[in-house]
Amino acid sequence: MENQVLRSWGPKTKQYFCSAGISGKSQILFALVFTTRYLDLLTSFISLYNTCMKIIYIGCAYATVHLIYMKFKATYDGNHDTFRIEFLIVPVGGLSFLVNHDFSPLEILWTFSIYLESVAILPQLFLISKTGEAETITTHYLFCLGVYRALYLFNWIWRFYFEGFFDMIAIVAGVVQTILYCDFFYLYVTKVLKGKKLSLPA
Repeated sequence: MENQVLRSWGPKTKQYFCSAGISGKSQILFALVFTTRYLDLLTSFISLYNTCMKIIYIGCAYATVHLIYMKFKATYDGNHDTFRIEFLIVPVGGLSFLVNHDFSPLEILWTFSIYLESVAILPQLFLISKTGEAETITTHYLFCLGVYRALYLFNWIWRFYFEGFFDMIAIVAGVVQTILYCDFFYLYVTKVLKGKKLSLPA
């Protein structure tokens, strides 16, 4: 699951969990993404597997937010995690009303979730740029998250050629998100994979 991000380390006999280096703001955005995307749980049933996975996604998203802001609040770096997420939510909300497949509540919310997911990682990248560095395990998490989104591009290409499926909204959002990761991917390959510590330009 993409938002299972809390780190652990310590002696073999004792584990110490902390949320340092993880943006709670990004996790709030991901929770909002899954909530608005899967509201069709209330109106339709596709399969037991589909229903269970949607519930798991939503549950894990809110559990992660709870752990960061409540259980492990003492290790949360709120002084640096200061990105104004309303500057993402409001424009994305407006765009979802203007550009969507169908002007209906569930479709607008689904479109909102697609747009929001494309920029939800910005608070995390902002946090890294403010601290000037990131723990290795945090960079691995971000790399996996970025690759997961990049693979969607190949999925869309496959579906277009073999199924004739084409969703411009999802494709554009996916391209935007992949572009946001480009600088991070470069630093990951040139530094982290060579055993160096990752830092982003402040």
